[in-house]
Amino acid sequence: MSTGSRPLVARTRAELAEALKRVRTAGGQVALVPTMGALHSGHAALMATARRTVTEADAVVVSIFVNPLQFGPGEDLDRYPRTFEADLEVCAVAGVDVVFAPSVDEVYPGGEPQVTVEPGPLATALEGASRPGHFRGVLTVVAKLFGLVQPDLAFFGQKDYQQLALIRRMTADLCMPVDVRGVETVREPSGLALSSRNKYLDDEDRLHALALSHALLAGAEAGSEGVDAVLAAARAVLRHAHGVDLDYLALTSPDLGDPPELGEARLLIAARVGTTRLIDNTVVLLGERPDGQRTS
Repeated sequence: MSTGSRPLVARTRAELAEALKRVRTAGGQVALVPTMGALHSGHAALMATARRTVTEADAVVVSIFVNPLQFGPGEDLDRYPRTFEADLEVCAVAGVDVVFAPSVDEVYPGGEPQVTVEPGPLATALEGASRPGHFRGVLTVVAKLFGLVQPDLAFFGQKDYQQLALIRRMTADLCMPVDVRGVETVREPSGLALSSRNKYLDDEDRLHALALSHALLAGAEAGSEGVDAVLAAARAVLRHAHGVDLDYLALTSPDLGDPPELGEARLLIAARVGTTRLIDNTVVLLGERPDGQRTS
């Protein structure tokens, strides 16, 4: 379906269905990239991955919707950046076919929904402990988008790793016919993970924020020495960091359980830098040297 031109904008359910009718009729696939706008190179990487994964006859849909249900009291819903015209240009360059940009009333007719998605015990730790109700809002809107767009595939960034894990759990537990794909975090040359919230950082904050990725890198490099060494190496970096108010640093299994003694794990961090809360994570290979050999 891709033409390389400016994507079609659908504001309503009816417009979305009409935009995808030709692809559906022809038996083509639909790939979805859900976003809240303020698009950056990380989002562009998701779109490019979606575009490469499907054929030119298939459709890539990007949703742009700032979901009020996932913002808690005192969070940044009102000041969350909204850059729709610039976002359309990002989508055009990435070969997106349809941008679904509904209003709040279109997604939540009649106000806040009475029926929502309960995210389960995985949502009570890490981000869930710091932001009660956040993942209920995330999973509810993703479930709605899956119902509205009816994608065959959906692409999410690994920077929001707990979100990705919960979406995968939801699709499995609720038997949703969507292939959920994770895409690696895109970083600035400095190592800072790309995020829409980086726009809130001033020059000094950006320097301080580098401590997050530096701590993750130090932890990953200590993976051959085991769990305790990973956490100690990361904490050593954070002890010398300025302007960083740590929320959590955690080492888990890939599905966010207890870390294994050997093999792949995930190191996750959240901190407030200035007035901005940032998250990041990286893969850690426990009990393995950088050359891939296991330690004795």
